[in-house]
Amino acid sequence: MAKRPPTVFDLLAGRGKHQYAMLRVETIDEAAAAQAAGVEILSIPPAMIHDPRFRQVAPTAFAFSGENFFEIGDTSAFLKWAMPLFKAGADGVYCSGSLGKVKELAAHAIPVCGHVGLIPSKATWTGGFKAVGKTLDSAKRVWDQCVALEDAGAFAVEIEVVPHSITQAIAEKTNLFLLSMGGGPAGHAQYLFSDDVLGQTTGHTPRHAKIYADFKAEYAALQVKRIAAMKAFADDVHSGQYPAPQYMVDSDPDVVAASRDWLGDQTK
Repeated sequence: MAKRPPTVFDLLAGRGKHQYAMLRVETIDEAAAAQAAGVEILSIPPAMIHDPRFRQVAPTAFAFSGENFFEIGDTSAFLKWAMPLFKAGADGVYCSGSLGKVKELAAHAIPVCGHVGLIPSKATWTGGFKAVGKTLDSAKRVWDQCVALEDAGAFAVEIEVVPHSITQAIAEKTNLFLLSMGGGPAGHAQYLFSDDVLGQTTGHTPRHAKIYADFKAEYAALQVKRIAAMKAFADDVHSGQYPAPQYMVDSDPDVVAASRDWLGDQTK
């Protein structure tokens, strides 16, 4: 097993030679599970890269830190946001903001991943939560965005819900590392959310999301057990059955008696 995360150089050199697995994880437990499962690339909340436990549990994962551009601010704010993440050990940052932000980050040698196709925070411009690139004009726009991001200095793009044949055509022309979320097998990494993989998503599940477990049912069963245990506790308290002697400590009778005598002499 590798002793370190892959570098940007490694990822670019591996395009078309190795299909990388990528997950968005939200907790340290999920990061540890992904590492143990052989998932090479992780998207993580920015706070996680500052948590020393992350590298303890995921020492060889290529870690992208990212959040939506509107939560960060202007170009200078992006740089102030990204620098501490890179210093703390992030291998790359996600930027769905402007080309100017991508260019500024890249100018400071911070590995940047852009976003094309369906961008949830910008979905109003492409008609909502649906595939992007099914017409010639929209396929051209996806390609133009890839070119613009590469020219701005991005080394990778998330290509989301783009017809797989269009992704294939783009992969044959671009030098970018393509993170495919519903973009088909021509992407250089296949990217899903751990919430979907674990079956813990509530509401709509995207078409591209393959579910491998049923954590919703597990959590529901746990909730039933939580309620039952807490009700039994409350019933014990209300009926006087808790605390029973085995759950209490006491003093020697002479100490108790002396304490009572002393307390009797005290005034409030």
